[in-house]
Amino acid sequence: MTKVDILIMGSGPAGYTASIYAARAGRSTRLITGPQPGGQLMITSSIENYPGFVDPISGPSLMDQMRQQAEKAGVEIMNDVTASVDLSSNPFVCVGESGTTHRCNALIIAVGACAKWLGIPGETRYRGSGVSACATCDGFFFRQKDVAVIGGGNVAVEEAIYLTNFAKKVVLIHRRNELRAEKIMQIRLMKNPKIEVLWNTKTMDILGDGVKVTSLLLSTPDGEVERPIDGVFVAIGHRPATSIFDGQLEMDKNGYIVTDKTSSCTSSPGVFAAGDVCDPVYRQAIVSAGHGCMAARDADWFLSQ
Repeated sequence: MTKVDILIMGSGPAGYTASIYAARAGRSTRLITGPQPGGQLMITSSIENYPGFVDPISGPSLMDQMRQQAEKAGVEIMNDVTASVDLSSNPFVCVGESGTTHRCNALIIAVGACAKWLGIPGETRYRGSGVSACATCDGFFFRQKDVAVIGGGNVAVEEAIYLTNFAKKVVLIHRRNELRAEKIMQIRLMKNPKIEVLWNTKTMDILGDGVKVTSLLLSTPDGEVERPIDGVFVAIGHRPATSIFDGQLEMDKNGYIVTDKTSSCTSSPGVFAAGDVCDPVYRQAIVSAGHGCMAARDADWFLSQ
């Protein structure tokens, strides 16, 4: 495979935005889509907070428009999954599961991070139809509804508090008898009259009517009970897709790629990171798109030296 100036791994908002800016800078640009072309937004049914769209747009439609814009800019898009990378010398070498070898002088990593799921019945079936892993993305759709948040860390507590802006009632379900969240967050949670906490409770199943979520099957200290609910937010953490970079890039204890505080530069010169792969805090499409712009500009400057 011929070498390109900039190779981009990942096809979410960060990857596509990076590719558009890279191509418009006159750099030969190739984008490897990864296992799910379009990224996590492909399972988001409706987006109302992405600037530029007065009416809601579906995740797949938004990502299709980004793909078309990238193609129009001259980006070479390849449906492949990166199996291995060698960052020991430049040009960098990436090998896809297809057997294709990609070589580049600058690499932008935008492979994202996946929400951790419970792995229980009903979770996959109703994902996008009442089951979500992002309160900021989907909380708006549950105005005056009863929703549940599953988890006990900072993310779960933050999402529960955030959801009270929309929901009629929020039930926080935790399998232990104490939360892992910061104390100040726990105090805010307990003071909120809209929030109920179920301790020592495990979610066994997510039930529905075939179209949407209707209830949860819970295992409590008093036995199994079915709890009516309109929406379920799983908040047990995220897992960045960074295992193939182990030993080659600096990462934090949770596997997120560490970047320079003022840029997208990683610990390896010529390698840049954008989006959820280096963002354990915001995890929003618009933030990822901004990261993609930064990474492309940084890669262009690197190649100009």
